[in-house]
Amino acid sequence: MTALEFSTNLVGQQRFLEGYARQLTGNLDDAKDLTQETFLKALIHREKFVNQNNFKAWLYTIMKNIFINNYRRMKKENTIIDQTDDLYYLNISNSHSDTDPESMLNAKELENGINNLDADFRKPFDMYNDGFKYKEIADALNLTIGTVKSRIFYSRKKLMENMKEFEA
Repeated sequence: MTALEFSTNLVGQQRFLEGYARQLTGNLDDAKDLTQETFLKALIHREKFVNQNNFKAWLYTIMKNIFINNYRRMKKENTIIDQTDDLYYLNISNSHSDTDPESMLNAKELENGINNLDADFRKPFDMYNDGFKYKEIADALNLTIGTVKSRIFYSRKKLMENMKEFEA
């Protein structure tokens, strides 16, 4: 395959590669970056493409490998390696812990706000926060899913209005 044919085929796959990159990254900007990296790597390693009939699969493999390598690199960068005695840095608490008096007061106010919700709104809200799915809440309370969603939405909205004074 000549350089011109290779480049033409590569550009022809751009739409498909961007779609696949969007699936992998979930972000348009990251998808464009991943597509660009794939193009660059394909152009650099053009001579390694030998199977003339599977160009698209070759590009997808390059993209998948770049994505996996980037993911592993990010995971490694976010790993804290503590070489201090007694793992000092890993064991120190953050300045904003749950036992912080301000946090305790905010939690108490939030709890009071939830308890002040109307019972018809509080029950679906509590169940949702306990991990129940909308369908499970609807079945347990004999309501439609739309009603459950709207009650949870209005509960959140009312809590946010009541908690405005606690915003930083």
